[in-house]
Amino acid sequence: MPSSSNQKRKLLYLMRILLERTDADHVMTIQELIAALAEYGIQAERKSVYADLELLREFGLDVESQRSRTIGYYVDAREFELPELKLLVDAVQSSRFITPKKSTELIQKLSSLTSNPQASQLRRQVYVANRPKTINESIYYNIDAIHTAINSGRKISFQYFDYNADKERVYRKDGERYCQSPMALCWDDDKYYLICYSTKYGDFAHYRVDRMSQVAVCDEEAERPDQKKFDVAEHTKQVFGMYSGELVTATLRFDQSLVNAVIDRFGPEVPFRKCGDSFEICVEVSNSPVFLSWIFRFGEKAEIVAPQSLVDSMRSLLSAQTKKYQ
Repeated sequence: MPSSSNQKRKLLYLMRILLERTDADHVMTIQELIAALAEYGIQAERKSVYADLELLREFGLDVESQRSRTIGYYVDAREFELPELKLLVDAVQSSRFITPKKSTELIQKLSSLTSNPQASQLRRQVYVANRPKTINESIYYNIDAIHTAINSGRKISFQYFDYNADKERVYRKDGERYCQSPMALCWDDDKYYLICYSTKYGDFAHYRVDRMSQVAVCDEEAERPDQKKFDVAEHTKQVFGMYSGELVTATLRFDQSLVNAVIDRFGPEVPFRKCGDSFEICVEVSNSPVFLSWIFRFGEKAEIVAPQSLVDSMRSLLSAQTKKYQ
């Protein structure tokens, strides 16, 4: 005779079986559900399983039936559809700031949000091993501490490092801790950055989250810029590769073939001014080598029109590079 405690858990086990083993392409008959419950030591009758299925529907589980030679039951709509999970898996496995170990763990957790047959499709498309990834395992904890500081309006302290040719950490400022006011986290060019603000310098600083260690939330209140509401999206459009430089209003001219590249960089709302076979835009950018290299990549199809300071910076960069290859 089945134990009463197992009988009380019958509904929960039935829900688990439906969630793990069924979907629109994989249904289970009443007899198969009864057999699956028996694996957990639970004996069930057809009538009671019908009643339990109806109870699960009333609870909100999308239990559907499919008729062929027999009637099969399955869970249809879920919190995440399979295409959505595939999208999330692609994002996790291609993110450089997530370590291979954490990527695998995350994908396993995402796989648990669908049926076992569909989860196998997610596992077949995983390609983590040979992708460039960070080796800083503490990044999860860094992100959690940073969000806590931002939400509570506090400063954070941390150590910041680079890697040497032996792939060893070399801490900046001889390991002295930085103390900064965090503004926002930003994902730019496959890297995760922390944007901080300093009232002392009246400027922003950017730090790679995967190059931070021993992140801690301070008791000291964070500083905030004395300007209009900080716009992360606008800031990242101005600062190329999170490389700071003097902010200037630039007039840039592009060949018509570069419309997609310009929209990808500055967004679809940037105004275009047509000039024959070319077009011009007027945007705020940082006068930095990263911005200049972005312009240079397009060769004769891109040109800095103004200001003169930005034109001079490009000339200096080109001159220095030309000397290297003479």
